[in-house]
Amino acid sequence: MIRIRTTLVAALAATLSLPALAQDNALNLYSARHYQTDEALYANFTKATGIRINRIEAGDEQLIERLKSEGANSPADVLLIVDASRLHNAQHLGLFQPVRSAVLESRIPASMRDPDGQWFGFSSRARAIVHSKARVNAADVSTYEALADPGNRGKVCVRSGSHPYNLSLVAAMIEHHGEAKAEAWARGVAANFARAPKGGDTDQIKAVAAGECDVAVVNSYYYARLMRSARPEDRDIVAKTALVWPDQSRAGTHINISGAGVLRNAPHREAAVKFLEYLASDDAQRYFADGNNEWPAVRSVVVKNPALEALGPFKADPVPIAALGRNTPAAQKLVDRAGWR
Repeated sequence: MIRIRTTLVAALAATLSLPALAQDNALNLYSARHYQTDEALYANFTKATGIRINRIEAGDEQLIERLKSEGANSPADVLLIVDASRLHNAQHLGLFQPVRSAVLESRIPASMRDPDGQWFGFSSRARAIVHSKARVNAADVSTYEALADPGNRGKVCVRSGSHPYNLSLVAAMIEHHGEAKAEAWARGVAANFARAPKGGDTDQIKAVAAGECDVAVVNSYYYARLMRSARPEDRDIVAKTALVWPDQSRAGTHINISGAGVLRNAPHREAAVKFLEYLASDDAQRYFADGNNEWPAVRSVVVKNPALEALGPFKADPVPIAALGRNTPAAQKLVDRAGWR
């Protein structure tokens, strides 16, 4: 379902029409981020600049299809989506235009932005391993390779291999080990499934706590949400499980990003660039961390998030995000061959 919003007049969100997106002194944002905490992020941009944000929310694929359909007549200025594979797809389709900004180039690490300036990463999340405290020793699941070990037969829960979160992980495996070894690993993971892949990352964590499986692969912020929850059932899930940062003695834990780019036919290009630069500001970067339990892209930004602090520091895989995007088509074919449906 696609929703159209304005950060200033939420009550009128349901009645906004596409012609409304043609306003002057406005920014038309297509966003796949659907976190309530982002409302303050957008409101602060409007307060600082006077630029109203009109927002259409939908899934990454829906937004990309919408942009393809709208073509040169699209009113959209910025596309904000999650995952390297989707950013690569949008770039491959020619949806973005290059941006040269001293602010963005100085604040966003080179590994988290497109070399040609077509998209920039503004927050990161890690692909971690969650395990049962009672049934699994953390040392036995300390690497991604362990997920394919025969000793973990019948123990692994994970969502579909075709989901972008997993495709990007496989893309990283291809970058590090080549396609043949990555495929052998994916086959081993599929052989160790406790059940057919289904649900989202929170469902995998719940399945571990319930004893449906012993090990799960999840994005870190899903686990952090449960850690920060006051609900007794969520606290019980955390008490029964633990999170491991994989591959700490090797390349490091796989990370992915939320990122954005200025669209090729943006009618408000200047406002769009201002918005991207705002997302790289200290205040906006803290919102990403505090609101959705992600890490800021800007390394100098210090945040206070009790869940992230409790999970502790870790070594992150330094592979460039752009490389993950390039490897995604091969990753999709690989998981299909491996039977990771």
